[in-house]
Amino acid sequence: MSKEDYYEVLGVSREASDQELKSAYRKQALKYHPDRNPGDHAAEEKFKTASEAYQVLSDADKRAAYDRYGHAGLGGQGFGAGPFAGGVDIGDIFGDLFGEMFSMGGNAQRGSRQQRGDDLRFDLTIDFEDAFFGTETEVKIRRLETCPTCKGRGSASGQGPTTCTQCHGRGQIRYQQGFFSVARACGACGGTGQVIGDPCQTCRGETRAASELKLTVKVPPGVEDGTRIRYAGEGDAGRAGGPRGDLYVVLSIRPHDFYEREGYNLHCVIPISFPQAALGAEFEVPGIDGPVNLKIPEGTQSGREIRVRGRGVPFLNDKGHGDLIVKVMVQIPKKLSRTQRELVNKLAESLTVDNIPTSPGLLEKMKDLFT
Repeated sequence: MSKEDYYEVLGVSREASDQELKSAYRKQALKYHPDRNPGDHAAEEKFKTASEAYQVLSDADKRAAYDRYGHAGLGGQGFGAGPFAGGVDIGDIFGDLFGEMFSMGGNAQRGSRQQRGDDLRFDLTIDFEDAFFGTETEVKIRRLETCPTCKGRGSASGQGPTTCTQCHGRGQIRYQQGFFSVARACGACGGTGQVIGDPCQTCRGETRAASELKLTVKVPPGVEDGTRIRYAGEGDAGRAGGPRGDLYVVLSIRPHDFYEREGYNLHCVIPISFPQAALGAEFEVPGIDGPVNLKIPEGTQSGREIRVRGRGVPFLNDKGHGDLIVKVMVQIPKKLSRTQRELVNKLAESLTVDNIPTSPGLLEKMKDLFT
């Protein structure tokens, strides 16, 4: 039985952000968690399926493989041995959900100003040949770096932040709603519990400033249009000393004048003459990685495809190549000289008995088709 689509399992679009994926998984996990549905095997299976979907889609590399090839692209690596395998932090999924919404008393934990930097995307267009052979190219990327003026402290004096007077450092404002004490992030400090009284003039208290990064992008042979190359820790710097985000280079491949790609196979169309199709021929086709010797069998019909094994696109991160598939089209001359016409007429007379349909039954069937 075919497996369910992971995006449909979580109820999100294929363009869903990391935060949208996490929120969707939270809802599914809360609804079908075994502790909330004791003895319900159907709910347990839905919980496992949702966990599997989130584990794959929250990993950039696995998501890219799944987007390109579906379940087959995971190669059996879609999910670990248990319901919480593969790096899915169930404490994070449930803990911060309940922490944000409900509190039954006790002291709230002080928020932290540290935040992970944003992931960045850079669109890179390369030639068809570069995707075939692989290439290296230098790109310039704008990203946020730790502010050089305040060294990431955010304040002009360098003293750093002070405790927020609105929430008294808790990062949350509480109010009573029925039987529950509900907490919301403090608007004065943004939930950090701290404020900067004298913001740095360079970063205006944000702790980061824009900068330019020069990066050498290594494109491996065999990449497809839309391939994402992940550079961990090359995104924006984190706020207040938080970890960096990641950089994703998304490839766009210019079309080729002669070849088209389908998976790892190359396709092309070449014209041949009637004598070459009837008598057979052998000649070279200009291949991307060198000339290809092509043999046209005797009696080849127009539109026939001839496969040349191993002359297609290199397999990505693997040995071997796809195939080259050549489609031959027989070209009919638009004008003939008197001598050529006489020769064609003689050929037609010699082929009349064997090739032109003369059977009354076949002629009647053809008449029926058109009437």
